[in-house]
Order: sequence, then structure tokens, then C-alpha cells
Amino acid sequence: KMATSTQVLGDFIKALSAKQPTPGGGAAAAVGAALGGAAARMSAEYTQRKKDKESGAAEKADMLINAIDLDKLLTAADDDASAYADLQRTWKDNEMSSEEKAQIEKRALSVPTQLVQQCHSYIMEVKAFLPSCNPNITSDAKVGIHHLAGAARSAYQTAMANSPQQDEKDRLKGLLGEIRDVEDEILELGD
Repeated sequence: KMATSTQVLGDFIKALSAKQPTPGGGAAAAVGAALGGAAARMSAEYTQRKKDKESGAAEKADMLINAIDLDKLLTAADDDASAYADLQRTWKDNEMSSEEKAQIEKRALSVPTQLVQQCHSYIMEVKAFLPSCNPNITSDAKVGIHHLAGAARSAYQTAMANSPQQDEKDRLKGLLGEIRDVEDEILELGD
């Protein structure tokens, strides 16, 4: 199967919409996160003008560009498919040891929880960058935040399908709450 990072977007979307186990919601969340990361990075790429270099904004932009790993986000789509395929095996293989089954279930949960964490981290980095962002393109940085936020909520739903412990649910909900606060702030919903 072709890696998500090398697929044409239209082919990925068609595969996602088909009646097949993967790609599924976890992969959709990861691709959504990559789109958000790309939009945020673009805003940083446009914060490279002479006056941005003089003010130090370009340096902050470079930090954001280096922080957002688009390949890692796209790889999460493939990791989700692989983890789900392994999880399906646990439902069918009566010979599988309980230890192996537990490891597979742990991995199936870790892929979406790591994506929630990654989206949260990137959102906080983009938020910190916004005051330095080229003012003509802050909307794209905010689009990045919103895509990353949607991806985090989507990954959360995938994590919930894997029955995490209550403390993990609470931790993820806390991250989502912080993400919501950032979105409310940039949408000026608190005013």
C-alpha cells in the first residue's frame, strides 16, 4: 500500500470514502493535521521580509517552520492504518497471547493520543508566533490552528474508540480544552 505522504490527495480522499477498514478516521485526522501544519508554516514562510528580519519576526518564523514536522503528521496516517490492521488481528486470532494483544491495543491507543498531543503542541507554537506573523497573512496561521484543532478533536474520537483509562481521557480532554481556549481567543468569541 502506498504511503499517505506519496499519494495524490484525491486518491487518498477516494480511499477514505470507500467501504474498507483503512484509511479511516485516524488517517483523516492525521492528514487534517498536516493541512493545518502546512497552512501555519506558510504564514511563517511569508514572515521573511526585510522588516521581519530586522524586527526578529523572521527568526520566530524560522523556529515555527522548524517545529512543525509535516512528514511526522503524514506518517501518523500510515501508523494509524498499521495499528488498526494489527488490532483487527486481535479480534480474529484466538492463539494470540494476552501480552501481545495488550501491546497491540496499547499501540492502537497511542497513535491517536500522540496526534492529539502533537496538534496541541503545534497550536501553542502557532499561537505564540501570531504576534510576530506578517499581518497580511495571519488568517492563514489561524486557519492552521483551526485545522490542527479539528484534527486533535478527530484524533480524540479515534482514541475514545480504543477505550482509554479515565486518567488518559481526562488528560486528553484537558489538552482539548486548552485548544478550544486558543480557538475562542483567535475567533474573539470571549468578547
